[in-house]
Amino acid sequence: TENEAMLGRRNPQRSLFSAQNLPNQVDPDSFYGRMGAVSDRLFRDDDLAHMYCPDNGRPSLPPSLMAGVMLLQFFDDVSDSEAVQRTKYDLRWKVALDLPLDFPGFDPSSLSVYRDRLVEHGEERYAFDRFVEVGRKAGFIPDAASILTDTTNVNGAGAVQDTYTLLRKGVRKLLRELGYHLPGQRRGLSEKTRQLVETYVDQDQKADIDWRDPEARAEQLKVLVDDVRAALTLATEHTDNPEVRAVGWLLTKILGDDVVIDEDGDPQIGKGTASDRIISVTDPEMRHGRKSGSRCFNGFKTSVSTEASSEMILDIMDVPAPGSDGAHLMPMIERVGANADVTVERVIGDGAYGSGDNRAACANRPDHAIDLVSPIRRPPDPEVHKSAFDIDLENQRATCPQGHTVTGRKRKDQQGEPILKFFFDRSDCEACPLFSRCVRSKKAGRSVTTHRHEGILQEARERQETDAFKELYRLRGRVEGKIAELVHHGLRNTRYVGEKKRQLQRLWTAAAVNLKRLFKLAEAENVDLGAVLGAPSPCEMALAPG
Repeated sequence: TENEAMLGRRNPQRSLFSAQNLPNQVDPDSFYGRMGAVSDRLFRDDDLAHMYCPDNGRPSLPPSLMAGVMLLQFFDDVSDSEAVQRTKYDLRWKVALDLPLDFPGFDPSSLSVYRDRLVEHGEERYAFDRFVEVGRKAGFIPDAASILTDTTNVNGAGAVQDTYTLLRKGVRKLLRELGYHLPGQRRGLSEKTRQLVETYVDQDQKADIDWRDPEARAEQLKVLVDDVRAALTLATEHTDNPEVRAVGWLLTKILGDDVVIDEDGDPQIGKGTASDRIISVTDPEMRHGRKSGSRCFNGFKTSVSTEASSEMILDIMDVPAPGSDGAHLMPMIERVGANADVTVERVIGDGAYGSGDNRAACANRPDHAIDLVSPIRRPPDPEVHKSAFDIDLENQRATCPQGHTVTGRKRKDQQGEPILKFFFDRSDCEACPLFSRCVRSKKAGRSVTTHRHEGILQEARERQETDAFKELYRLRGRVEGKIAELVHHGLRNTRYVGEKKRQLQRLWTAAAVNLKRLFKLAEAENVDLGAVLGAPSPCEMALAPG
């Protein structure tokens, strides 16, 4: 079987019909030409030998060849079938992979098997980590790194479904996990259960009702909710099965997020949208997201972090679509330090990363402080914003823009951390020309509450007005350019369902972009990239003179 395949190796003897041996029109300075120049050492079969059986099964397709095909597949953003076609008929791919002109290709399913094998053995980072390591060895990536970070929205692989479809597909999925799609599991079922199975497993069709009729929709929702509860009751007898538990949880969450029970005990579609609402049974990890007030998407956000001087990607990771980008800053810093073997000395990101908590976490790291270059967003009405008040933390006093000073009162925030709250007299506020814009209360005067890291935020506001900050912050545009490059290579459209396979797509797309960058850096710095990649492969040694 494929799981019992032995390690296959590339033939050390280059074919007389190799595309590299014959005159061709592939530009040697193109990505394909440069990849072909180092194809014999770009990937090594022995690197992935542990993924194969040492003494049993038929020889696999060489993993170094499959890695090269996958890299080109993500570089050109093509399907498995198209990738195989290009190995057979595209001269650029033949040169890049050092293939003979008569290369017969292979079955497209081999790419799927190879991806599964990478995921199974925890090698989805193989190409990405290899090229980052090459960048480090070549001196392109410094030991102390400045990181540019941002996120972009990506589409999920599943279809976005409404509540009715989510419930119907969820029941079907649960019944199949319980085994009711198999004839042997249907013996002895009650009439009610048999009807449930036939409706959702055998038919799986949208109800034939007038969907424009509110009463018909309400009646159908009631039927669906009753069937969901019946399916969940059946699942209680199989809680030892983790797959059944997972689908049962999924169906319960859909019911809880989307459906409410009215005063008459009838189910109704709930108003509003839960922040973590499931939107697809096909890809349950997809969520509604928003990159701006007017720009919504369905899927995930992908965090991209590059090193400032080399512009190589050091980290790429899917994060949940809802929520702030800043929540993922510190985990990113830890991943970059561990995976790229660099010391992160500075991070440059937009205002989403510049929270007081993030600034404090960067400043108070036990090993070394990190300089977080992130602006504090401008308030919509700066004349009456908290930043317009002169807050003296040491003396616990605050002075409003009109010169009124009050002493703060000690309070605690929701995390139990000490803060100060300042209360201004309403009579003073009413005499102020900014009263209508400044005071929201109908009885009291203006109040101002400090953040638990107010001092750090004050320093940040002062710093972002300096020329030095503005010069550093301009570098952030480079990560936006890198994201645009990733999108060009297919980042926006997710191919696979499941976190590990999604991450494989992100990493190999980033690996292709990083290799392209390595070629440019090597040319600019006059570095022999082949020598940095490692010793010659058996193929090159077999062809060497003598």
